[in-house]
Amino acid sequence: MRLRHIEVFHAIMQAGSVSGAAQLLHISQPAVTKVLQHCELQLGMPLFERTPGKLHPTPEAHRLFAEVDRLHRDLLGVRRLAANLRTGQAERVRIGITPTLGVDLLPEALVRWRKLAPHTPVDLSTNHTTEIVSALLSGDIDLGLSLQNPHHPGLRAETLASSTMMALCPVSSPEARQDGPLAIGNITSELIGLGDDDPMGHAVMNLAGDGEAPPQPLVTVKTYQLARALVESGMGLSLVDPFTAAAAHPQRIRVRRLAPAVPVQLYLLTLAKAPLGLPARKLVRVLGDIAQESLARLP
Repeated sequence: MRLRHIEVFHAIMQAGSVSGAAQLLHISQPAVTKVLQHCELQLGMPLFERTPGKLHPTPEAHRLFAEVDRLHRDLLGVRRLAANLRTGQAERVRIGITPTLGVDLLPEALVRWRKLAPHTPVDLSTNHTTEIVSALLSGDIDLGLSLQNPHHPGLRAETLASSTMMALCPVSSPEARQDGPLAIGNITSELIGLGDDDPMGHAVMNLAGDGEAPPQPLVTVKTYQLARALVESGMGLSLVDPFTAAAAHPQRIRVRRLAPAVPVQLYLLTLAKAPLGLPARKLVRVLGDIAQESLARLP
């Protein structure tokens, strides 16, 4: 399919008619009809069944549209970038980040980055890692931040900072009155756990020694921020990532490292063959600095 074929086919699929497609593309209805006929002739198959005033996509058209829609979004992205480069406007930075990092790491980094790129538009979204991977592959975001490495062949995962899982202990708990790393087998306070689908939470539960059952949480949450809030209220102890721990209220929570250590890494996720623009590279450097400063506050 030629570029014009893609544009017309996409417009017809969106509008459902030749007249609607003509309005979307700001061209005449005969021009849309001519391009569609040429497209079908080139493909060697009909894409629509014709009824008076209406076009009904064939099954082949629906299958083709999934790929054409992706190409159309890419084309719009290229046109926006070309327009920005032509007019001298800053390139938009689109970020996908997991909720934990979005609350505890990104705001401070954006404030510092804004001084380096005062006119650069930025789009932010918080998603789980699987959704960030999909958004990167579809071109909806430029970079992602996650505590998980998806090990996807189409993506590059770069480590920005490294640390270990931490125990958040209410100041009134027996664990808070002790020093040094905390073994999971020595936890006596009620445990606020993470969901079974959390990879780091699952790794922590495997730390129990031979013949030693891991503590079973009575309360399970989906986010580290909620776990931290419950610990701050005095409800129990929780095991969280180091960035969540670094933002804990020091008068309500005592932070201790786990023993043995459970490694945690902050990953920058990007497309393997799509280098970041200058504003995005500046943001990555700031994020790395903020992450290191955050980890330096831990015991």
